[in-house]
Amino acid sequence: MNKLIVALTLGAATLALSGQALASGDAANGAALAKKYNCASCHGADFKTPIDPSYPKLAGQHGDYLVHALTAYKRGNKAANGRNNAIMAGMAQPLSDRDMADIAAYLESLPGPLVTKR
Repeated sequence: MNKLIVALTLGAATLALSGQALASGDAANGAALAKKYNCASCHGADFKTPIDPSYPKLAGQHGDYLVHALTAYKRGNKAANGRNNAIMAGMAQPLSDRDMADIAAYLESLPGPLVTKR
């Protein structure tokens, strides 16, 4: 019985740690993915000056928010908590959860115009 408890505890700890690693993301891989998917074509080369003022500034944005937004675009407007944008829906479709976390880590690491403290 003790071996079962130890095994279950280790399994739960492993899952928790892997979830934390996924949430943090790999900024270097995120930079490569942002380049691969040409995110700068709409959001600007520095991710602070989008080509259209209605497009969001991504540099310095909170990573968890970016993952949430990408996930919502991937779900589309027919799903609960989905977002309706034809361009972003198409861009988010091929992204895995890991890809989204990596892109978010990269964008969060960039200096940006967002105010975090007052």
